[in-house]
Amino acid sequence: MDEVLLRSLTPSVLGILVRRGADFAAAEDAVQDALVEAVRVWPADPPRDAKGWLVTVAWRRFLDATRADTARRRREDLVDEEPAPGPAPAVDDTLQLYFLCAHPSLTPSSAVALTLRAVGGLTTRQIAQAYLVPEATMAQRISRAKRTVSGVRFDRPGDVATVLRVLYLVFNEGYSGDVDLAAEAIRLTRQLAAAIDHPEVAGLLALMLLHHARRAARTAPDGSLVPLAEQDRGRWDTRSIAEGVAILQSALARDRLGEFQAQAAIAALHADARTAEETDWVQIVEWYDELVRLTDSPVVRLNRAVAVGEADGPRAGLAALAALDDSSPGSRPRSSRGDPIPRYTAVAAYLHERDGDLATAARLYAEAAQKAPNLAERDHLTRQAARLNARRGR
Repeated sequence: MDEVLLRSLTPSVLGILVRRGADFAAAEDAVQDALVEAVRVWPADPPRDAKGWLVTVAWRRFLDATRADTARRRREDLVDEEPAPGPAPAVDDTLQLYFLCAHPSLTPSSAVALTLRAVGGLTTRQIAQAYLVPEATMAQRISRAKRTVSGVRFDRPGDVATVLRVLYLVFNEGYSGDVDLAAEAIRLTRQLAAAIDHPEVAGLLALMLLHHARRAARTAPDGSLVPLAEQDRGRWDTRSIAEGVAILQSALARDRLGEFQAQAAIAALHADARTAEETDWVQIVEWYDELVRLTDSPVVRLNRAVAVGEADGPRAGLAALAALDDSSPGSRPRSSRGDPIPRYTAVAAYLHERDGDLATAARLYAEAAQKAPNLAERDHLTRQAARLNARRGR
């Protein structure tokens, strides 16, 4: 069974059902039923036209469900409208579905979660990890979102900002999680940039390209994480970096700075440095100051503390970290459950190590490892703690 093929076809099949008149919630249920049937049937009897097969089965599942609760006249109309089996249209509805999921009746968080599940193809567990909430909580959120849009005709697409957040979440899940959606997120963002003249769309595309350019260097042959400062920069994709920088420069020239442009500017400064030691940390701190102004995000403040530690020394970084704790009640970066975000502890460990406090750093690395959101990060942090404990024991 080609799960990659099924994942790639899901958005366009869902889009075809919606364009034929199915409401989103019912269409998503029908497509999921068709996917289950494909898993059962295809290994022994693979179809010639996989997309056409899925469309036909999903549409029939939708009609079956509609017949159970729709008036006879409408049922007959739908049956009359059923297209004959054959090749499915080649139209790619994936991007349009991202907009449709950002419906005005949904909160941004619900729109993101629903899109990741229905269009991005992520499991509820993966979405819950992205939100740092229990899987059961996310399942309830997605169910409520589907109920909210049940019966709604998607003639009012959502706003660009929500779509961009969705695309970036999909990119990050594909970049660091166990489902590779980074390339698909870049493709969709390219398509969005071609359709919409918006500097933040360009900023997001530049950011993705600049991050994706480092992908080959981010892991060692054994699968372990390689920190940015230790990466082999000769393995970075210079073509993607050049494209990302050019797109970013064009966006910045319009003087309508946004969050993704500022993040891309930071990524560009990292990409511009021939070695880690040549990184322009002072300018990076300035861009983080812009990000704080734009977002006032505690996670941005956390990243800024790292940059301050590099630009002005670890004591200054630790002071910035302490200011993050003390600025106001609840200002320390936390998940929606109120737990400290794992990377906060890892940042504190790194700054304490640079300041020479190896005992505190080792303890914090071990604590951060216990809270790590994935196995690769947990192993990396565990090795950092072991490395410092070995140094202390000499």
